[in-house]
Amino acid sequence: MRLAMAQMAMTDNIDENADRALAYYDQAGEAGADLLFFPEIQFSPFFPQYENRDASRYLMDLTDRHVAALQNKALQHGMYVSPNLYLEAQDGHNYDASLWINEQGHISGISTMVHILQAERFYECDYYAPSQDGFHVFETPFGKIGIVICFDRHMPESIRTCALRGADLVIIPTANISAEPLEMFLWEIRVQVMQNQVAIAMCNRVGKEGDVAFAGQSVVVDPYGNVVSETDDHEQLIITDIDLTQTAAARKQRPFLKLRRPEWYA
Repeated sequence: MRLAMAQMAMTDNIDENADRALAYYDQAGEAGADLLFFPEIQFSPFFPQYENRDASRYLMDLTDRHVAALQNKALQHGMYVSPNLYLEAQDGHNYDASLWINEQGHISGISTMVHILQAERFYECDYYAPSQDGFHVFETPFGKIGIVICFDRHMPESIRTCALRGADLVIIPTANISAEPLEMFLWEIRVQVMQNQVAIAMCNRVGKEGDVAFAGQSVVVDPYGNVVSETDDHEQLIITDIDLTQTAAARKQRPFLKLRRPEWYA
């Protein structure tokens, strides 16, 4: 499959962010991409860097015109897309959420962040409710795609759960800042690939917002742990061809998942 990631910088203007996302969608379509996804909270500035502020202006629901515009682009280009937004859900909670829009333009699933961080520059408990339905894996003609949102990837159960549900690729929308241990983050991804024999793609924000600078360095790692693509800290569209049939071959070569003994893990 041909994977596209829009490594973007965000402004305080939802309309501007949405228009640039649509432009990246057209670029990805022209490049023949099969799937496009974006960084975490792509329609707004990264408001969780501040404690307990009013971020209600950034809330979106599934009827939002910007979501509808992405659905129309999906149909136009025959492409899967996974935008990430600050979702106002019908259950009365607000979530850090990734939509799964299929090639016919329908929202066929929603993944919400499971583990919510509360730490300096990431005051996410002030804004997000934890997921009510856990991790999701979606069927495509190219293979099964799982979604793990930002901080979730630091919990090894997240990638493992997707792998046990048959994911060939896990996509991670994220907001990694330059002050974090970025080399360690790359090794973390490669180690989880090795342990689960699943490809991973992580798409990050870029640019300076308030007191933080987002690092970029979006990355794609194949099921053998090889870095297929890694970027710098500039805004760009990343196009990567990845063979998801490698996942089955890697699991046959290293059948780690089949050798698990969960009866002893309690």
